[in-house]
Amino acid sequence: MPGMMPGMMHGKDGGGHADDGGHAQGAGKPGDPQKVSRAINVVMNDDMQFTPAQVNVKRGETIQFMVRNAGQIKHEMVIGSMAELKQHVKTMGKMPGMEHAGPNMVTLEPGKAGDLVWEFTKAGTVDFACVQPGHLEAGMMGKVSVK
Repeated sequence: MPGMMPGMMHGKDGGGHADDGGHAQGAGKPGDPQKVSRAINVVMNDDMQFTPAQVNVKRGETIQFMVRNAGQIKHEMVIGSMAELKQHVKTMGKMPGMEHAGPNMVTLEPGKAGDLVWEFTKAGTVDFACVQPGHLEAGMMGKVSVK
């Protein structure tokens, strides 16, 4: 995936990632890029905001999030439950500079763009956030409403 960092943490290291992409299980699953329902542009910035911060999708839709880092520092878009995202932040705090990747995230250097393809399989609310140190705590998060 464009913008992804090399390497991947695995479930046994306490980071909450799993070999099978089990992170964000309640949020859906990695989507098939050949079956994208629609694309949604997302911009991340150094004001610790996602634009848009609220996204509405239909259950069963496969969304291609076209993500751009408009800031001057590294940002990420990670899909998961708030509990998973907070655990990820804890792990990042213990291992600053850790390289990680997964199907539910895109990590971007300043000025770069990438994408994340996700299939929303259940109705409800799904969280997303930047898990770089201090970013979630500063409010860099958003929600996907799945109807």
